[in-house]
Amino acid sequence: MRNARADHGTPNLPRRAGAGAAASCAAFLVVSCGLPSGLAAPAGSPFSPAATARASDPTPSALKPIDPAGFRSAVASAAKKLMVPGAVVLLRTPQGTFRATVGTTERGTARPPSTDDHFRIASNTKTLTSALILLLAQDGRLRLSDPVSAYVPGVPNGEHITIAELLRMRSGLYNYTDAPELAASLDADPGRSRTPREMLALAFRHPPNFAPGTSYEYSNTNYALLGLVAEKAGGHPLARQFRDRLLAPLGLAGTSLPAAEDVSLPTPSAHGYMYGGTAYALADRPYPAGTQAAARSGRLRPRDYTHQNPSYATAAGGAVSTADDLATWIRALVRGRVLDPAFQRQWLRSPQAEDPAAPDGQKYGYGIAHQRFGPHAAMYYHGGELPGFNSFIGHDPDHDVTLVIWTNLTLSPDGRTTANALLPTVLNEVYAGLSLPTSPAGAES
Repeated sequence: MRNARADHGTPNLPRRAGAGAAASCAAFLVVSCGLPSGLAAPAGSPFSPAATARASDPTPSALKPIDPAGFRSAVASAAKKLMVPGAVVLLRTPQGTFRATVGTTERGTARPPSTDDHFRIASNTKTLTSALILLLAQDGRLRLSDPVSAYVPGVPNGEHITIAELLRMRSGLYNYTDAPELAASLDADPGRSRTPREMLALAFRHPPNFAPGTSYEYSNTNYALLGLVAEKAGGHPLARQFRDRLLAPLGLAGTSLPAAEDVSLPTPSAHGYMYGGTAYALADRPYPAGTQAAARSGRLRPRDYTHQNPSYATAAGGAVSTADDLATWIRALVRGRVLDPAFQRQWLRSPQAEDPAAPDGQKYGYGIAHQRFGPHAAMYYHGGELPGFNSFIGHDPDHDVTLVIWTNLTLSPDGRTTANALLPTVLNEVYAGLSLPTSPAGAES
């Protein structure tokens, strides 16, 4: 849910990127943010989001011919270096569908993961929340220019923060997942349910970080608020609206927003693991050198976070899904099967540069990130990170490439968000003319 890591996903994903590559986003939800380091567009490269999601004629050399065995081997090698118990990569291109699965769904067993295994998708939930908000705007039940105070009382600066600013992470509100007391509470009582109002109260104890609309900062507080806005405007609980407005129409039977007290995962499912306490996912804390060494040597084993209650995430990162469903979802969302044409154009044009000094870099919009990572390729994407799981979803409408990655280890021993760390390997297999670094400087090969 991290904020920093590229929780939006990932190409620079916020973890320590988007928050960094996934960092910038906030841990569970967090990976929304940006492409991994090395995937950013070169300075000055021109790009503006397409007004429609119709694929154009691809550049003949843009996509490589994919060898299924070579693809699986590349993913397996990269996953082994990250020491993930299990990983799934689902790739759909005009050449067909390619799957690479690695390891096991549960440590100590030999059950390989599959694309229909359920896992916690963390910040990828934001793509659902934002789409629902736009559907409610499309219905005339709210306006994106409305102040959040019209729907949720007691928000600092609430009369000056618009729904659009919440969607784009430009409210300035403190990110509740950065609060040390939340991580401590989750470690002390991992099964307890927590409400969005509790999380907002935690955020509002801290002053805003900047005036509304003046800057960008990935904050899960924005999407906790949007969940309450959706319930007020839509007149029904968020889980029901997700099901009725988004999931059922697309046949996404494997996707749901669990009830607050539900810590189970539907069958089949994967266990999720992480080294150390919850704070390493929520607040972007680096692993100490001793922890890294112990994890690499096997002296430190990752903890099982499968049944930690994700109710603190809700609209910002509480959903459960499968790789198959997520591939269908992100492609449908980008290609206009969810919103009407007018709102689809707004959604596609919504990403804005996170850093005004880098207008061609990572962008974040209405629950979606966008980035160019090569001369002929760009993706709409998001990422997700919370204790136990890391994931990435993306669609390139120009070449009809859909990609889903998930792992059941949040962070590698050296602190990389694992799905984001696999992304360069996958993109190098898909796109011609790329040679993205697949290991950080100094990492063992």
